[in-house]
Amino acid sequence: MPTTIDAKPASNKPEARPLTFAQAIAKGQTPPPAVHPELANEQPVVTIEDFCLYYGQKKALFDINMTVPNGKVTALIGPSGCGKSTLLRSVNRLNDLIDTVKITGKMSLNGDPIYSRHVDVIELRKRMGMVFQKSNPFPMSIFENVVYALRIDGENRKSVLQDVCEKSLRGAALWDEVKDRLHTSGLSLSGGQQQRLCIARAIAAEPEVLLMDEPCSALDPIATGKVEDLIHELRGNYTVLIVTHNMQQAARVSDYTAFMYLGRLVEYGPTSSIFTKPILSDTEDYVTGRFG
Repeated sequence: MPTTIDAKPASNKPEARPLTFAQAIAKGQTPPPAVHPELANEQPVVTIEDFCLYYGQKKALFDINMTVPNGKVTALIGPSGCGKSTLLRSVNRLNDLIDTVKITGKMSLNGDPIYSRHVDVIELRKRMGMVFQKSNPFPMSIFENVVYALRIDGENRKSVLQDVCEKSLRGAALWDEVKDRLHTSGLSLSGGQQQRLCIARAIAAEPEVLLMDEPCSALDPIATGKVEDLIHELRGNYTVLIVTHNMQQAARVSDYTAFMYLGRLVEYGPTSSIFTKPILSDTEDYVTGRFG
């Protein structure tokens, strides 16, 4: 008699689909982020390792590991409350001003620790420029706004201050608009001009990295276009880390994009890949507007 093999009956149950990043988080799992290999070829300016941040007992950032490439524009995107601005503000330790904040993990700027009891926070912040969501020119002249950081460092030579003022305003694409009224109040400028003045003030100190927290959210489309053009011109000379809610803006201005969700880094890679061929379905759903 021929031998027979008992075949298992075919199952009608569909194969279980792998969990998405969001579903894994909901089940209490900690999926690793999808980091594209291109980042390994870049020279980092800011390095973030196992970084967590707490507001009291509430954990806001979960084990963030990422680098910010030298001379490139990196965008942080994600839904409101996902930790983008918290991470950005952590880079120059603005969250130190909140009593309930505590952190674990490491951050470094060109190899120098950012969080260390021996770090002079004032000196650290001189190495970074910060541009906020709402433009905040000082109540002084355009000229004095731009050279403020040099004045603080004791620089009073008129020729040096004039050179830095012109160079910074040209760098911020504002020189031709204000060169004949440098001694009028910075508050007299339009909203878009005020934001570019703040960028000029930030780059006057020649920072190693320029941090931008939704710099165009309060601007009209024309002013937004000018700031975006400026960000294009700054790449190469400056390393820029920008938070934006505007997907189109992230696609237009950045070289790399990091997608965050619920305080976690989900996917990080070249902007073209994030928006056209992301690794994770969560990223595709977000950038195409299907969630978030």
